[in-house]
Amino acid sequence: MKKRILIKAESSVLEAELDNGRVAQALWEALPIRAKCSTWGEEICFPIPVEQENDNGQEVVNAGELGYWPPGRALCIFFGPTPASHWDEIRPSSAVMVLGRVIIDLAPLKSIRPGAEIVLEGSEAV
Repeated sequence: MKKRILIKAESSVLEAELDNGRVAQALWEALPIRAKCSTWGEEICFPIPVEQENDNGQEVVNAGELGYWPPGRALCIFFGPTPASHWDEIRPSSAVMVLGRVIIDLAPLKSIRPGAEIVLEGSEAV
């Protein structure tokens, strides 16, 4: 059964669906989470209280994917190119483990400023 989370930042509320992997489960168990975010191109990143080894990390991701970045023990939300991207790809600074995806419009992510508080909460399972 996949779990859903709410991602709240400034006046935006996004819904995301988590995969069934171990990193997604660790994130779910750590909820609720409050953190200040940073941005890097069209990526939002913030620390989470999860520590996992990088297993099957991806160098390129898709818009809307949630990735766990082990070096920073952080969750990243990707919605467009980053400074490391080539052409129209979405490339994290180093490999991330994809653990879910935003399931609604990504446009509100563009208005989230560095330093904004991010809140992650559990939602209903599907």
